[in-house]
Amino acid sequence: MSSLSRELVFLILQFLDEEKFKETVHKLEQESGFFFNMKYFEDQVQAGEWEEVERYLSGFTKVDDNRYSMKIFFEIRKQKYLEALDKQDRAKAVEILVKDLKVFSSFNEELYKEITQLLTLENFRENEQLSKYGETKSARSIMLLELKKLIEANPLFREKLVFPGLKPSRLRTLINQSLNWQHQLCKNPRPNPDIKTLFVDHTCGPQNGARAPPPSTNPLSGLPKGGAFPPLAHGPFPPAAAPSAGALAGWMANANPAAPHPGVAPGSAVLAAPSNQAAAALLKRPRTPPGSNSALDYQSADSEHIMKRVRSAGQGVDEVSYPIGAVPSHPPPMYSPDELPKAVARTLNQGSCVMSMDFHPTQQMILLVGTNVGDIAIWDVGSKDRLAHRTFKVWDISVCSMPMQAALVKDPAVSVNRCVWSPDGGLLGVAFSKHVVHVYAYAGGNDLRHHLEIDAHIGGVNDLAFSHPNKLLCIITCGDDKTIKVWDAINGRRQYTFEGHEAPVYSVCPHHKESIQFIFSTAIDGKIKAWLYDLMGSRVDYDAPGQWCTTMAYSADGTRLFSCGTSKEGESFLVEWNESEGKIKRTYLGFRKRSLGVVQFDTTRNHFLAAGDEFQIKFWDMDNTNLLTIIDADGGLPASPRLRFNKEGSLLAVTTNDNGIKILANADGMRLLRAIESRADQTRAFEAIRAPAESLASKPLVVNAMVGASAACGPSTSSAVSDRVSPAVSVVGLNAMENNITVDVKPRIEEAADKAKVWKMTEILESSQCRTVRLPDNLPASKVSRLIYTNAGIALLALASNAVHKLWKWQRSDRHPTGKATAAISPQLWQPASGILMTNDVNDTNPEDAVPCIALSKNDSYVMSASGGKVSLFNMMTFKVMTTFMSPPPAATFLAFHPQDNNIIAIGMEDSTIHIYNVRVDEVKSKLKGHTKRISGLAFSNALNVLVSSGADAQICVWSIEGWEKRKSKILQAQAGRALPSMGDTRVQFHNDQVRLLVVHESQLAIYDAAKLERIRQWVPRDSLSASISNATYSCDSQLVYASFCDGSVGVFEGETLRPRCRLAPSVYLPAGASSSIYPLVIAAHPSEPNQFALGLTDGCVQVVEPLESEGRWGSAPPPESVTNGSMSAVPSSNASNSEQAAR
Repeated sequence: MSSLSRELVFLILQFLDEEKFKETVHKLEQESGFFFNMKYFEDQVQAGEWEEVERYLSGFTKVDDNRYSMKIFFEIRKQKYLEALDKQDRAKAVEILVKDLKVFSSFNEELYKEITQLLTLENFRENEQLSKYGETKSARSIMLLELKKLIEANPLFREKLVFPGLKPSRLRTLINQSLNWQHQLCKNPRPNPDIKTLFVDHTCGPQNGARAPPPSTNPLSGLPKGGAFPPLAHGPFPPAAAPSAGALAGWMANANPAAPHPGVAPGSAVLAAPSNQAAAALLKRPRTPPGSNSALDYQSADSEHIMKRVRSAGQGVDEVSYPIGAVPSHPPPMYSPDELPKAVARTLNQGSCVMSMDFHPTQQMILLVGTNVGDIAIWDVGSKDRLAHRTFKVWDISVCSMPMQAALVKDPAVSVNRCVWSPDGGLLGVAFSKHVVHVYAYAGGNDLRHHLEIDAHIGGVNDLAFSHPNKLLCIITCGDDKTIKVWDAINGRRQYTFEGHEAPVYSVCPHHKESIQFIFSTAIDGKIKAWLYDLMGSRVDYDAPGQWCTTMAYSADGTRLFSCGTSKEGESFLVEWNESEGKIKRTYLGFRKRSLGVVQFDTTRNHFLAAGDEFQIKFWDMDNTNLLTIIDADGGLPASPRLRFNKEGSLLAVTTNDNGIKILANADGMRLLRAIESRADQTRAFEAIRAPAESLASKPLVVNAMVGASAACGPSTSSAVSDRVSPAVSVVGLNAMENNITVDVKPRIEEAADKAKVWKMTEILESSQCRTVRLPDNLPASKVSRLIYTNAGIALLALASNAVHKLWKWQRSDRHPTGKATAAISPQLWQPASGILMTNDVNDTNPEDAVPCIALSKNDSYVMSASGGKVSLFNMMTFKVMTTFMSPPPAATFLAFHPQDNNIIAIGMEDSTIHIYNVRVDEVKSKLKGHTKRISGLAFSNALNVLVSSGADAQICVWSIEGWEKRKSKILQAQAGRALPSMGDTRVQFHNDQVRLLVVHESQLAIYDAAKLERIRQWVPRDSLSASISNATYSCDSQLVYASFCDGSVGVFEGETLRPRCRLAPSVYLPAGASSSIYPLVIAAHPSEPNQFALGLTDGCVQVVEPLESEGRWGSAPPPESVTNGSMSAVPSSNASNSEQAAR
């Protein structure tokens, strides 16, 4: 609804209130949802009119809209339930429990059970939490205070709690002004007009054939309040007419139906009602370009009437008409098939299945990629560098709707459905398979920042696009809830919701003709609809070929419309549309009869079409229905590869079946890529020239020679950290390169050197330099052996060496609305009402001597744990043991849930075996043998379909999930001159890309490519971080690695390169005078706050640590070039992994 229509509703509300139509006022408030009358709401609550209370609320929010709404409805229904119990009306209470409160059980089953148990009490005040419940009136007053806070905090009520400041009888005043204007236009105005109706325009009949003189004063100014009003002429409000049968851009049978009200007289000073039919007619019959008259600078729905006014004033407006159905002529073909990008120029390894791609609109080498595990990445295809990478996480769960929270709890797996750049490349939007849209701000390089998080649709968000309606940058989304929505790209506010599809909406295609903006949409029932930016309904209702999944796209110049789709039977269609008639103009040939998957397509250069089909890329000339050419991109493509051209059409990105991307190039693209390679070669040459002159004179120079030898020769004096070892370059080659050195080389080298001198690893020595909180604990102290955050990030679970679990929860409050773990607020040591402790079976052994292990289910409902005895499965709400299994010997030493099936658990054992155990049937399905000492780490990879294990034997093994056979194994290798400890746990954790693997040993940190089991990076303790490593973990976004050391220090490392960026001294979290024997045994990273971690100490304490709010991060990243202090650098490994030997 337009803003003026919204204001009209407020005027009507004021009029109804003045006329004492009280019930009607509140009905309109509820139905429009524009104004929430808090006074009326309070009156209904105090009167106990619960049905009216919920009916009135339903106009503004639903139970599952967000957590505030859920709390509002819960408090109301709880009060109704307690009042029924107080009246001893058990039947009514049971009815409320079943009908009204049952909906909340799926979100908090334990709370629902507690409420149910109140039925068993003679007086519910026997419950400790309800002991202070008073009489009904005071209870309602107390609840009202809480409800008002919730309503005021609820974003859905924003700007709806205050009625606009209007002068009395504002609607009457406006009508009087309109009548006065109409009366002045009468040919024979009477001095005392007799106005008896508002249903027709006011006119004064002639008086004996003579025209009376115009009145000197306003004859209607004294119109009594209760008098009749003349008819309301066309005002600035859209008529409430049903959508016309006409269609957009000429796709209509009657483009100009009769207006529902008479038009305004020529020369009128008031604009006509917005004419969307005029907009559609404009698309069908283009007008003279803007500029011929100032009234046409920006075409709007009011343009038709504006032009009438201009004509009536004697200002002629030329109008150029084209034959209906005429198609703009296209020049003869100017492109050769040889100009298509067909040569494979680059291959990028994304690591997970690519679902969507988009080239940057201005930087032709920058490619945005989204995957099936929710990751997005930005690649520079010229250098093959991944500039930025983000994994999926909810930025602020507190503002997400309850259906979204429930969906994520039920199944955390999230895929990218669409990722796309804004027109200027300053923003990028990502549509996910569950509810949400993320918008990032991009400033180049790796500068990718959170901009907007929108809970957009119920279910999946299937497509996303940017557009500029009314010169405002907007985001257009569509989803499984059968709607299309338009959002302000700056503040995320919803502008429009288009409803009319009867099936999930699959794609959107925004476009404009002259200045008329519109949106095409397609649904999975094959329907195509089109919408103007109003609430007048769809202008088009056509069937797409195949009647299933279809996407639409315009040619680059916006003159030709194409669609590509696949039917449920696998038959694919690529067609061009005749926009003037809404009919298919041509159908392109060449698809196989049964496509394997939904075919994707793209257009380029206003002349070519490309589609992925039959493990190939197929090309067509837009003006020829027959195939132009076919390529297979050197093989390795999936059945229906996804593809995307860059803006110039010189590059084509194509997905591969090994989770990669191939970049195809034409001659222009190859020249561009070679130019980038040439610049990179010069850069490497400049780096070589920077070496000391005496080194050049004394021996042949090898670029990055120390990198290749680093693994065998101990710490390198060079801190180069490139992923690939540069090839040897002779002095002769360098001399030849010197001829190409430009004047600005020296300043750049000096600038890099200066930057290196300035950068220094951050040292945090005092607690005032960061935020820490020591978690309260009144239980017997025992060293913390294991520590994990819950997946929701609102609690910490510790397993002590005495086999007792401790759970700390952060409470939601006005001060802390998110309820997430934080160092700013102390949590509560939580225990159930029964007071029992969650204690592992110890099987007559000393738990202090055992190797404890713990794993948490995805929904945080269950924890599996062992401390030398049986494995126990606990309920996290009640702390009760649900079952035990796997009696020792051997004892369990590590646990990991299967990522696709919570009933399957990998259990590492003390005897070096791994049991694949099915909890449901209580059976060991497989027993894996490959280690020689106890298992100390297990990690699953969805992307690689493998389980990686590590043991106290310093060995890493890779197992196939499908058959549980061993694929590869490798022994960790110590640096030359250092022996690997004979005993010591090795732990493993996958990077968010599910390919790279963090390996933690007391002697080193390392990153491996798990697909090849080759080491990429290695860091060994030295300098200020020289003690043995006690534990390490990735941050939630894998951009950092947190490591704890046996001297009490904590190191923060770059997640990609393992270069240290920050060190925290023990004095940060330990009190003065603390024993030097206290240090962190375990370190845990928050699941959604990348800069927060927790420490479990040898003295039994747990500390949460995060940077100061003013800092927002740990230290500063080291400069990208290898010019930092060499002794603190990570050591890159060659592809050959010469420093390691494969285990036989």
